[in-house]
Amino acid sequence: MDLFLDLFIGGLTKGSVYALIALGYTMVYGIISLINFAHGEIYMIGAFTALIASTFLSSLGLTGWGLLLSVMAIACLWAAMYGWTVEKIAYKPLRGSSRLAPLISAIGMSLFLQNYVSLAQTPNFLPFPNLIPPIPPLEKLSHIATRTQIAIVAVTALSMGALTLFIKKTRLGMAMRAVSQDPEMARMSGVDTDRIISLTFVAGSTLAAIGGVLIGCSMHQIDFFIGFLAGMKAFTAAVLGGIGSIPGAVIGALILGFAESFAAGYVSSSYEDVVAFVLLIIILTFKPDGIMGSATTQKV
Repeated sequence: MDLFLDLFIGGLTKGSVYALIALGYTMVYGIISLINFAHGEIYMIGAFTALIASTFLSSLGLTGWGLLLSVMAIACLWAAMYGWTVEKIAYKPLRGSSRLAPLISAIGMSLFLQNYVSLAQTPNFLPFPNLIPPIPPLEKLSHIATRTQIAIVAVTALSMGALTLFIKKTRLGMAMRAVSQDPEMARMSGVDTDRIISLTFVAGSTLAAIGGVLIGCSMHQIDFFIGFLAGMKAFTAAVLGGIGSIPGAVIGALILGFAESFAAGYVSSSYEDVVAFVLLIIILTFKPDGIMGSATTQKV
């Protein structure tokens, strides 16, 4: 029973991080029907930015919640700038061209960002401090989950709730839904579609940066390649849930996280990465639109 509980908590933690990244994929697809394969690198840049910021702010004497919140804010802002830049360089000039052109451009941007960080920082693993301070009321749960795991699940849940409220209740959120459903009609109705598309990249990049900070605190090390595999798994989660569906991205991410955790615990850790892509094949074979996807469903 202890093993099952450990694997369950581990799967929930993994799924939560995958969900933060998967939302970026599904939001961009929901708006422009294209996959941003550079999104995993934005997640990686968020983690590196957090490491640099934490080192600098710690040297100034900042600690505890002030340090964590400051680092997360800096990482989100920097990652958002990168997301905005990726949209302007890799997507906007190719808008209206064949679907293959922006796909190749995104893959090229992904490789560029990997090598850029490798050269600008280091190709080696770097230690990452646990920035999450102790939470006294939750210390009694330490036999069930670590404070980092609890923080990851809690922050992910809050992020999902904030994103849902933003999309459902704000004018910008309504504009995003309008562009998702019919870009031409939205443009004729006065919606600045270019601005909305950029906003979608910024929002997705912000969530990915949060995931980058949290995974650094959990794994205690990062390198320039962490975005590639995490990005592929998050993309798999988005497809599992139904690419373009926000609830589907979360459900797909949790399913993937649990599947990987239980496969590693009950079968072998060697099969952990294989499970993700086996699940993808199964879902695409029997339900190509994903669990919550459908040709007629609202995407955002």
